[in-house]
Amino acid sequence: MVLSWDGLESDSTETCCVSESEYGIQVESAVHAAFGECRYALVADDHWQFRSLSLVLGSRSVRIQFDGMVWTVDGRERHDLEAAREVDIAVSPLSNTLPIRRLALDIGESADITSAYVAVHELTVVTDPQRYTRLAKHEYLYESRNSDFRRVLTVDEHGLVVTYPGLFARSGR
Repeated sequence: MVLSWDGLESDSTETCCVSESEYGIQVESAVHAAFGECRYALVADDHWQFRSLSLVLGSRSVRIQFDGMVWTVDGRERHDLEAAREVDIAVSPLSNTLPIRRLALDIGESADITSAYVAVHELTVVTDPQRYTRLAKHEYLYESRNSDFRRVLTVDEHGLVVTYPGLFARSGR
């Protein structure tokens, strides 16, 4: 399936192709913004558990892998990321689908997670504590656990973001 999002705060556009099979999930995406073009390829297993991300920004790149126990960034083990289970790509709402699908929360349930946050401009990766609460069939409250940032996300039947107030909106491209 091909999706497009408009970045409301960053004046960006993302075109993303998501393929799902019994072997897992593959994502190919391009984000066009004032900072340039960012391309990424993401792989998750069939339960939406993150496995790898290759991200390119201009002539720079970063490769992140998680085998279920050990995180590596550009081939180096990163023990500071050991609590993380997902990546959160700063310029893409696709990142929210990983925990939404993996956690499979019932309405009213919450889960605290830690993501490996990818700051695209700097190509750095740090831990980011988050909370997801399922409010309704297609609504989730996203909360940062280390700031006061929170938003109610609307998703489609596949757990893919439709609206992320102030940051992203699905477009009809």
